[in-house]
Amino acid sequence: MEIAGFIEALRRDGEVLVDSSVRAGWDTLVPTCPEWRVRDLVAHTGSVHRWAVGYLDGKTEGRPIEICAPDDVDALADWFREGHLRLLNRLTTAPADLECWTFLPAPTPLAFWARRQAHETAIHRVDAESALGGRPREFTAEFAADGIDELLAGFHVRSRSKVRTEQPRSLLVQTTDTASDTGQPSAWLLHLSQEPLRVEQLTDTGSVSADCTISGSSPTVYRALWNRGRYEDLDVTGDPSLVELWRRTSAV
Repeated sequence: MEIAGFIEALRRDGEVLVDSSVRAGWDTLVPTCPEWRVRDLVAHTGSVHRWAVGYLDGKTEGRPIEICAPDDVDALADWFREGHLRLLNRLTTAPADLECWTFLPAPTPLAFWARRQAHETAIHRVDAESALGGRPREFTAEFAADGIDELLAGFHVRSRSKVRTEQPRSLLVQTTDTASDTGQPSAWLLHLSQEPLRVEQLTDTGSVSADCTISGSSPTVYRALWNRGRYEDLDVTGDPSLVELWRRTSAV
């Protein structure tokens, strides 16, 4: 996806997130994040937006995310909208050759932050919709497949990933709605061991085999891998213990 596509997704999902949160109510529990109420969800996402703006302003050293939301819940929606708009403006006006801190591979720092904030907001938009009790607005196949790729080939190849097995195992993740001629991965072969994941990005599974295979539409797989969807909605073959392992250990 292009940077402009990520920015537009971020714009839409941020608006849906805050609108759904206001309608759900600040004290409503978030089913997809049981430790949070809606106010915690909005405080977290709004703080992440402001954290990202710091790097888009040129910060070159990583620092922890600090929750900086107002204590007054009546001010929370406007506070979120202001930070969301500031993030959108920074992404839109930042120079293409921006140099700043990042933490996952990307063509450029600007491309990294556009992608990361789009998916951060998308997943938390699903959280807000779960609190409201409605069916989440569907993702496009292109966006969802990109989010799968970021999660598997970005986050979980890092040393901090807890998805490990004592004996080498393999898990194949496939999407059924991603065209192979786009060059975008439509399958990911995960090699699990006592070391961090090794991930093969595939455009054609051909004769690939694995101990367990999960497949489905890109949006369904995207939500499931982020533990925001039901694995019952996917086609799972082989050893189901690897799906349970992912559920238990894959939180980012």
